Amino acid sequence: MNPPPALPACCTPLDAHWPLPDVLPDTVLLSTHFDPSLLAFDDFLRSTIEPPPSIQRSVAKRQAEFLAGRVCARAALQQLEGLDCIPAIGEDRAPVWPAHICGSITHSTGRAAAIVARKTHWRGLGMDLENLLNAERAERLAAEILTPPELERMAAGRQDQLALWVTLTFSVKESLFKALYPIVQKRFYFEHAEVLEWTDNGHVRLRLLTDLSNEWHYGTELDAQFGVHDGHLLSLVSIKA
Repeated sequence: MNPPPALPACCTPLDAHWPLPDVLPDTVLLSTHFDPSLLAFDDFLRSTIEPPPSIQRSVAKRQAEFLAGRVCARAALQQLEGLDCIPAIGEDRAPVWPAHICGSITHSTGRAAAIVARKTHWRGLGMDLENLLNAERAERLAAEILTPPELERMAAGRQDQLALWVTLTFSVKESLFKALYPIVQKRFYFEHAEVLEWTDNGHVRLRLLTDLSNEWHYGTELDAQFGVHDGHLLSLVSIKA
């Protein structure tokens, strides 16, 4: 077996720690820290990852986050079933996975992660990493992200959790989209789902507010999970096969 490609200079060694409350069986999740200021001119070559034209033209931050995410994704696929594969960027901007694989890539300031599984075990995986909003920004963005019932629940909740509530709602809806879009092939937005409840130990209940298909229709409820570490919130929506 060929040795794995060298890590980019801008990335730390990959971390297999599971950062969420419930470990998903038959999945591989890997993460890394990255620093765009450490991006070397030969990092893509060193990692044997060909940057698409849109990435070649982008700034160092975008190049580093793309590279970090793809490094995690390739290593996760290798660990899952020995695949040497780097997901391309599809026309819809989503990663293109092998036909029998579902997965998700995410990145935020200085951190990237990827999760993969075989479709025989999981139909959809959506993962999203966000910087925790501060209270002022959360209050400003709340009306754009939250539905009227969500705004009511936020107002009735603890004020010291407002920023967490808005960040979580944003993140878990992003994860929901990533998990469902490959299945339904139909776009939907923040107003098309709502968070019904969440717990301090990282469990979330969601409900669709639109019809996406015969199976995924208005009123369908799903579970999600999240974790908060070092100023980041990671959320995950997983749909069993």
